[in-house]
Amino acid sequence: MVIIGFIVNPIAGMGGRVGLKGTDGEAYILALKKGAKPVAPRRALEFLNSLTISNIEFYVAPGPMGEDIILKSKYGRSKFKVVGSLKSKHTTAEDTKRVASEMVKEGISLLVFVGGDGTARDVLDAVDLKVPVLGVPSGVKMYSAVFAVNPKAAARIVEAYVKGYTMEVLAEVMDIDENAYRRNELKIQLYGYMRVPVISGLVQSCKEPSINIADEEENRIAIARRIIEEMEPDTLYILGPGTTVKTICDMLGLNKTLLGVDAIYNGVLVGRDLDEKGLLELLKKYPKAKIIVSPIGGQGFIFGRGNQQISPKVIRLVGRSNIIVIATHRKMRSLETLRVDTGDEEVDRMLRGYIRVIVDYNEDLVVKVV
Repeated sequence: MVIIGFIVNPIAGMGGRVGLKGTDGEAYILALKKGAKPVAPRRALEFLNSLTISNIEFYVAPGPMGEDIILKSKYGRSKFKVVGSLKSKHTTAEDTKRVASEMVKEGISLLVFVGGDGTARDVLDAVDLKVPVLGVPSGVKMYSAVFAVNPKAAARIVEAYVKGYTMEVLAEVMDIDENAYRRNELKIQLYGYMRVPVISGLVQSCKEPSINIADEEENRIAIARRIIEEMEPDTLYILGPGTTVKTICDMLGLNKTLLGVDAIYNGVLVGRDLDEKGLLELLKKYPKAKIIVSPIGGQGFIFGRGNQQISPKVIRLVGRSNIIVIATHRKMRSLETLRVDTGDEEVDRMLRGYIRVIVDYNEDLVVKVV
């Protein structure tokens, strides 16, 4: 038997669809007020139910941090032990750190956690390099390199780890200043490294920052010029985060958020820093629509990381044929494929396959989405 620790941050990712950029501190309360629904329990359950091996035993965190979820999984009441206790029904970072430390003392071989970059930082504080760790992605951003690309990939990695087929690397734990993020500023910091079992193609890289050099800026301007020239009248354009997309609005004289999701119609900004609800309301008013997104540097995600406001429901309404992907030459040189992880397998399947990426004024690439 291989003993696997299992910890869930039950509030991770709740801010995504409601446009809050995270759930640290008071943002969790605001997320609830805006009608946010839990994300992490569903992602945790998908991971557990995707496992196909039997020679494992789980040491799980109490209540909503693990126990409640494993009881709903195919494992039921078998093959797990509850480790630690919670101070109250409202879980905190200190709960994660304390339970993770106790699991290490109990002799786990691998710690699997469900959350985002903030949870990764908490696990790093508690575990350091004592045991290997794997993240099941359930946050808003997930810029760290300790996460599987999706919950099913995490299950495949755990299976390979148990069979001795993985290699182990030191992977970066990154996080941002969420208060600065809400002010439209991206401040990323390296907090440390954790040991991560890896299968090629199933673990994401850390985010590469945008570079403001002359050639890169000229490339963005050329892409923006082309997009503007090809814009259709009476069409809603939903604009994802990022510097490449923001350049379009800069050239139109519009004040787009750098890190939010905005919308323009006939050259007018009709929505700024929108959440899923705001996007759906605009789509009722302007049913003819297109989505413009740029992949995350180093990771390749076009949906499911940092733009969860563009939800599966929004994507279905707009349609795959109306998705425009833009990226600079430098960004695309670092990516072999593009990725999606919307949380809806049917939508992910719809998005997979080959898609055209605009990389310059007169140049496109055809790239596979996986």
